[in-house]
Amino acid sequence: MLNRYLAAALIAAAALTATACGSSGSSASAGSTPAGGTALKTATISGSSVLTNAQGFTVYWFAPDTATKSNCNGGCATIWPPVKGPATAGSGVTGTLGTITRSDGTVQATYNGHPLYTYTADTAPGQASGNGVNASGGVWHEATVSGGPAPAYIPSSGGGGYGGGGGY
Repeated sequence: MLNRYLAAALIAAAALTATACGSSGSSASAGSTPAGGTALKTATISGSSVLTNAQGFTVYWFAPDTATKSNCNGGCATIWPPVKGPATAGSGVTGTLGTITRSDGTVQATYNGHPLYTYTADTAPGQASGNGVNASGGVWHEATVSGGPAPAYIPSSGGGGYGGGGGY
């Protein structure tokens, strides 16, 4: 039994080594993702056409950010992980993709001038529980294909939902 675990660990280590030793060129063909980057695609969530990562998780932008600077660092970036750049555009992604260099030196993807993030409270593809949340000093928005903010979900029953959010 121990040999099976050891063999699996060696195979995983070999795969990681092969990946790390792969080409480090910065060019990418259409549909491929550069090393360390992120593939973006679109999905319809709560009636809005939004960007998602390759796994189908909603991508967000943060209102206090600028086209050249992320204002979500430290604990904020733990809850709202930056999308690694550069990003590649899948079907339906029509805006301008770019990158910024974060204060920690990592590269973050941008869409139409907005640095991009995911949200740790989204636990499955198709969720957008971060849309309209006011946390970490500003409001979070789904990254829509059009580039503008998606309408925040406000439940009509008065219970639960997406609207408020706590101050992280």
